[in-house]
This record gives sequence, structure tokens and C-alpha cells, in this order.
Amino acid sequence: MTSIGSEDASRTRLFWRPYWENSRGAAWLRALFADGSDSSLARRLAGAAFLIRVVSALIAFVSQIVLARWLGDFQFGIYVYVWTWVLLLGGMVDLGLGSAAQRFIPEYIEEKRFALLRGFLRGSRWLAAAIATTIAAIAALIVTVVAPHIEAGDVWPLYLACAALPICGVAQVQSGIARSYAWVNLGLSPAYVLRQILMLALLGGALVFGLQMNAVIATFTAAAAWWGVTLGQSVVLDRRLAKIVKLGPKAYAVRSWLTTAMPIFVVEAFFLLLTYSDVLVLQLFRPPNEVGIYYAASKTMALVAFIYFSVAQTLAHKFAEYHVAGDRARLAGFLAVAVRMTFWPSLGSILVLLAVGEPLLRTFGHSFVSGYYLMFILAVGLLARSSVGPAERLLNMLGERRLCAFVYAGSFAINIVLCVVLIPRLGIAGAAVANTITLVCESASLFLVARLRLGLHCFIFGGRKGC
Repeated sequence: MTSIGSEDASRTRLFWRPYWENSRGAAWLRALFADGSDSSLARRLAGAAFLIRVVSALIAFVSQIVLARWLGDFQFGIYVYVWTWVLLLGGMVDLGLGSAAQRFIPEYIEEKRFALLRGFLRGSRWLAAAIATTIAAIAALIVTVVAPHIEAGDVWPLYLACAALPICGVAQVQSGIARSYAWVNLGLSPAYVLRQILMLALLGGALVFGLQMNAVIATFTAAAAWWGVTLGQSVVLDRRLAKIVKLGPKAYAVRSWLTTAMPIFVVEAFFLLLTYSDVLVLQLFRPPNEVGIYYAASKTMALVAFIYFSVAQTLAHKFAEYHVAGDRARLAGFLAVAVRMTFWPSLGSILVLLAVGEPLLRTFGHSFVSGYYLMFILAVGLLARSSVGPAERLLNMLGERRLCAFVYAGSFAINIVLCVVLIPRLGIAGAAVANTITLVCESASLFLVARLRLGLHCFIFGGRKGC
């Protein structure tokens, strides 16, 4: 039975609805997100990805605080070191197939090569799983060999890290497939939201059962969560694909897939090495508690990078689509939108994080506040990266993969040299300075390659619309 209160509420909504639909606010929102233009499409896709990453960041932030408090700065430092290896290798074990999906799927659909499309949708996942499992086995063998020469507390967490690698490869490819069909939630939520929630639930269960909170337990729950959500994602992805991809013969162009994916892999490998090399080099020169402090400061500032990620990961397939169609005007316009969507929100986020950085670090524990000044150093590099938008994705999608790989290889070399030189002299501040200088060099190089090779302007200032 409908209550009188609910009837009144319905009448109120019906009364105000015409006024809202004809208001300036509604018109502005329609123009921003639903006018059918490339700009509104970009905002919808990147906006969805950004919301997912914001939720993910909040959950990750809470989980890191929980881990830091439960483990203490020493065990937390071990976990950070080990899980950094997972994130580094896990982002590479698919050999670029996940990102290549955003190149192949639009191409196969545009050219109506549906046998190859069906083959890629299935075969790329099995190929990634086989490659990742091989890499995991090699990594476990390396851990066995070096075990006598490393800290005893690192050994079992490293073995558990190896166990997470096979599913990482599958997750990367499934995410790329989902994003190619603009299924942003399915592509990103399992790895960035559901995995974090499941990890916290498993950690809570471990605490309830009285297990000792250490790096082994933390790594185990993180690996188990990744396996669980990726298998669930696979089931949902298959059901969605079955509705839009008709059954038929499959063709497998494995050599072509790997040939195209390998340069992308090189770029992503150096990108990931740039992202995590500071933490790995710190482990060589500084104690675990200092690694934990640096990690807390850098990951707090890394919330800004989620904006870049949201734009780059969700819009790359549109660069490929316009390039294949030969529509240069729409490509240039779409690039300009992507750069603006990366820079201005990043600038706002940086200012907010710097304003509230000290209380945020205090939530990790009192000792972590000492890393507040690092956030100002790291902010400069993040702002430089955001100023050129998703330039790396643009170069990869438009055939400049080798030059892009060269840029990242050079940037990685700069970063390693600077870390080795500066960390022994400046401590954790040296890692922050090295990271910032590297990002400035990387961003300038990407801008120059895009301008000189493609004739496209990807810097936030100074460009003309459509050029």
C-alpha cells in the first residue's frame, strides 16, 4: 500500500520536474555529459574511471593506514617492498596484451574481421595466463636462489608475491578488453575497488581468528583477493561478450598480437619501473621504516596520478579509432580535451592534498608525519606529467611505440642514476628529487615526440585548437 507521504513526495517531484528539465543547470549537465559529442563521451568515460579510482584510493588509503597500524612501520616496510614487486611485475606479465586490446578490438570491428576478434577475446587471456605463469615460476626460482642472501622475513612474502603473478596477467588483459567496449566499471572496479574491499575483509578475518599481523599475512590476503576478484570478472566479462559478439570461427594471430604488444610492453615496463624504482632503490640504502614513510607520502600524492590514469586508460581506444578512420581533426580535438581533463583536475587535487597532507600522514602513525615535506617535491613532477595529458597512450596508439619506449628507457636510466647518487646523500628526500626530475624530463620528451613526429600539440598551454 502506498503511504500518503510517498504520494506527496511523488507529486512534489512531478511538480518540479518540468522546471528542472528546462533549467540552466540541467542544460549545462546535458551539454557536459550527454550531448553526443566526443567531449561529452570523454567526460563520461574518464569521469566513470575517475570515480572508480577515487573510491579505490579511499579504500586503499584506509587499508594502508590499517596495515601501517597493525604491522608497525618495520613490518609495513617489508610488505611495501614485497608488494611493490607484485605491482611492478604484475603490470608487465601480460607483455602489453592488455593495452594492445585497445588497438586490436577497434581495428577488428572497424575492418569487420570478426574471426580475429573472437580469437583475440579468448586467446589473449590464455596467452597472458601462460606467459605470466612462466614468469612467476622463474621469479620463484630466483627467490629460492637468493634466499640465503636476503633478510629471512622477506622470503615467504616474496614467494606469496610470485603466486599472485599469474592472475595479474589475466586481469590486465580482461581490463583492456572491457575498456575497449567502454565497460569502464567492469574493466577497473574488480582490480581497484573490489580487490581492496576483499583484502580488508580477509585481513579482518585473520585478526578475528587471532593470527599474527605481519608481512606474510598481509601479502597472502592481498594475493588471495586478486585471484578472487579476477575470476569473478572473467565470468561477468564472458556473459557480456556473449550478448554482442556472435558465435563463429576463431582466428589466432599470435605473432601479430605479440609483435604489436611488445613495443607497448617496453613502454609500460619502463613506466612501471619509473613508478616503483624509487621504493626499490630505497630498500637498498635505507631501513624499512624510512621506506614506509616515503611510501606513505608518495602514495598520498599518487592520488593525483589517478586522474591521468582515468583519462589515459579509458580514452586510448578512441585515439586508435580516429587514427584508423583517418579523421585527424577529431583526433586533434579529442587530444586537446584529454589534456585539459588531465591537467586542471590534477592541479586542483595537488593543491588540496598539499593543504591537508600533514593530517593525512598522521593517520598512518605519528612517525609518518616526518615525510610531509616530500609531498611538495613530488607535486612538481606530477604536475609536469599532467601537463601533457595521455601523450604516452597517443604515441602507442598511433604507431610511435618505439620512440615512446626510447623516451621511457631514457627516463628510467635517469631515474636510477639520480636515485643511486642522491639517496645515499639526501636519504628519502633524494628519492623524491630524483622522481621529480625524471618526470619533468619524461614529459618534455613526450611533448617533443608528439609534436615532431605526429604534428600534434599535447601541452596544456600554447596550442591551437585542431592542430
